[in-house]
Amino acid sequence: MTRVAVLGAGSWGTAFAKVLADAGTEVTIWARRPEVAAALASEHRNPDYLSDIPLPPIAATHDPAVALDGADIVVLAVPSQSLRANLAAWKGLIGADATLLSLAKGIETGTLLRMSQVIEEVTEADPSRIAVLSGPNLAREIAVGQPAATVIACSDNDRAVAVQHASATGYFRPYTNTDVVGCEIGGACKNVIALACGIASGMGLGDNSIASLITRGLAEIIRLGVALGAEPVTLAGLAGVGDLVATCTSPLSRNRSFGHVLGAGGSMEAAQSATHGQVAEGVKSCTSVRALAERQGVEMPLTTAVHQVCHEGLSVREAVGNLLGRRMKPE
Repeated sequence: MTRVAVLGAGSWGTAFAKVLADAGTEVTIWARRPEVAAALASEHRNPDYLSDIPLPPIAATHDPAVALDGADIVVLAVPSQSLRANLAAWKGLIGADATLLSLAKGIETGTLLRMSQVIEEVTEADPSRIAVLSGPNLAREIAVGQPAATVIACSDNDRAVAVQHASATGYFRPYTNTDVVGCEIGGACKNVIALACGIASGMGLGDNSIASLITRGLAEIIRLGVALGAEPVTLAGLAGVGDLVATCTSPLSRNRSFGHVLGAGGSMEAAQSATHGQVAEGVKSCTSVRALAERQGVEMPLTTAVHQVCHEGLSVREAVGNLLGRRMKPE
């Protein structure tokens, strides 16, 4: 039987561990804090995330060596900006042929690396061992068994298929893909566009505005993805449009919720409080995505506006005015 270690017990790590268990896969989840691991193992609940949702029996530990012992698939479910530090501590415990599956969505600050590139650099694993999972996957909806689909991308199709079989359930339908770049760019950039949509919502703007932001945001994502070697069709699928729509429109989206507070006139601190301390990846990713776009010579005005609001003190009304005042051009 395939054995999976899920490293990270946040909302998505917990929900995906439940998916794996429901698929009949042997899974162990690692939690940073011993008390969380103990609650997961004995009470079959996560006291910090999705605490009202019962989980199937899942082995849990705060010792990464225990979680990684004999794991065929290692699921990396920590925030994107902490992935490197965590991997540095774990790399000696990971099996030589284990598939490394990233759930993190972001571009690393400073290096401007995608998560698969961070994994490759830290672990020195062959890229064919590294997979990513991306799609419209709001953790709470999946944890309660609502139907959803996702994409598992890996340059080695056999590894992608192995992860697919390990995670397929009656409510969770994984597809495979070999376009790792496209899936990662879609996943990283959608968080930034979701912040923009949240800001618009907080300002009281309606569906026309939100639809326009999603559509123009998708254009930005496709431009950057193609410049980096992604296939446009990937970004028209679950890892692009699918993830973008879910994250930009759902009140369950941390990035949208964060942006909503800013749009309503709240401070960055108030927005962080509104997301209950959970990471809104787009707040940091907007800076690294913008820098990556500039390096590639790709224009991303929405991403730039979000960065300016979050990190340069630009007011949301000034940001909207700047966007609407841009030069007219063909679509």
